[in-house]
Amino acid sequence: MEPIRLFDWGHRIRMIDGYDLNMPSRTGIYVLEEEELTLIETGPSPSVPYILKGLEELGHRPEDVRNVIVTHIHLDHAGGAGLLLKSCPEARVVVHPRGARHLADPSRLIQGARMVYGDQFDALFDPVLPIGEERILVRGDGEKLAIGPDRTLTFLDSPGHAAHHFTIHDPVSNGLFTGDTAGIHYAQTEEFGFRLYLPSTSPNQFDPDAMKASIERFRERRPERIFFGHFGMSEEPAAVFEQVKEELEAFMEIAERSLAVGEGAAGMERGLKDRYRRMLMEKGVPEDHPVFRILYLDLTVCAMGLEHYLNRKNR
Repeated sequence: MEPIRLFDWGHRIRMIDGYDLNMPSRTGIYVLEEEELTLIETGPSPSVPYILKGLEELGHRPEDVRNVIVTHIHLDHAGGAGLLLKSCPEARVVVHPRGARHLADPSRLIQGARMVYGDQFDALFDPVLPIGEERILVRGDGEKLAIGPDRTLTFLDSPGHAAHHFTIHDPVSNGLFTGDTAGIHYAQTEEFGFRLYLPSTSPNQFDPDAMKASIERFRERRPERIFFGHFGMSEEPAAVFEQVKEELEAFMEIAERSLAVGEGAAGMERGLKDRYRRMLMEKGVPEDHPVFRILYLDLTVCAMGLEHYLNRKNR
């Protein structure tokens, strides 16, 4: 097991590094230290030991956890929920209305992830356990959840990355827990003096128009912070929104150009990797830096989602 990494974002918000994909700074599990101890995201099941040890180091018992909120049901965000609940007997899982049935019966989630990750699936995600319906709490657009005397969370439908995605507004930090809808923050680039935010276009519910509309909805709420599923916190929401929207346009241009010449997902993947390899190397990031391992894996999956979207659109 890797060393436990804890982060303090203020406002009674802590974060545990879940070492998703066996990588540091990949997926964060947020701990809201309130009367109802609340987690946001679980990561996949291999992250659960890090969550339990992280809670212990923060002075909390698993029995203290009351709410486990998942922004969406992709396995890198919610795959560990069933396993985690075995250690948290008082907890329930809070999920988007479109996601609840897949937590109760994750067979389709498993099937879809096996198609994307192939023989890596077991090492990355296993086990994915079903959750009893009595422990699932659904929250729709605009609905709320009080977890402390001055902390009532609001849930915002936020499609674009996935149709079963919501974002959580926290009034104490005036922050948004955006899952994947407002992109991925590659925290590894900060040592080179810049921050990289890219959209996540993984299959099979990616919709660029819905993603842009969700980001505009976030902007209208005037948040002061963005808490990413991948990875950490930004206090520059305007810069996040602008960069993700700009790079989404670049993603779509590369995808449409590749499709037009018959290259499909393989051409899209090459085009994306070429663009961001050049961008990062121009900013001083050496090509053997660990950020490229994460980035290239993401871009491979993003290309699959771009191809799926364009084929569906053109049918």
